[in-house]
Amino acid sequence: MSKKFFKGSVMLNPTPVVLITSKNKENKVNVFTVGWISTVCTKPPMIAMGIRPERLSHEYIKESMECVINLPSRDMVKIVDYCGVRSGKVEDKIKHFNLELEPGEKIGTPSLKKSPVALECKVTDISKLGTHDMFLCEVVGVKVEDSLINNNGKIEFNKANLITYCHGEYFGINSKSLGTFGYSVAKKKNKNKYYKENNNNKSLKQKERKY
Repeated sequence: MSKKFFKGSVMLNPTPVVLITSKNKENKVNVFTVGWISTVCTKPPMIAMGIRPERLSHEYIKESMECVINLPSRDMVKIVDYCGVRSGKVEDKIKHFNLELEPGEKIGTPSLKKSPVALECKVTDISKLGTHDMFLCEVVGVKVEDSLINNNGKIEFNKANLITYCHGEYFGINSKSLGTFGYSVAKKKNKNKYYKENNNNKSLKQKERKY
């Protein structure tokens, strides 16, 4: 398979695409879209995201040192795109889409009621990188829509109709899984277990024949 070499660039695709809500000290709330965001630690639960300094949300988050990461569903894709190209300095995007807000549980910043999952975060560090500043956030609480939690208490993200961002385009996530974490190793274990059980059964049969 032949490949073409490009200069260093941000080609990590696809990425999550989220709607960030933030609030300043005057209780003004803004929402904007972030495509450069990723989990970076489990304990404590940490997420890193890149924000341009000229964005209004950069100012709000830096002021309050908290925000909410709202995961959008397929029916929110127009909101996601609009909030990525329209500035909160010019227009109230929450009012434009008549978005209903829910008060925070662990922080003062509200989340979007329409979003199926919302991660409440506190900012622990801000690093200047270049075109973007990196905001390192600790997830202090998560709101999950009741319909996504099954009888066993498991969160079924495949039913949330989440979307991703890939090189300028939005894509829906297929609800059918290609595998589960660790399935490749588990398959080998099951395979070995199968052979071991069969060999044990053969040994028992051989012993029975002797007697």
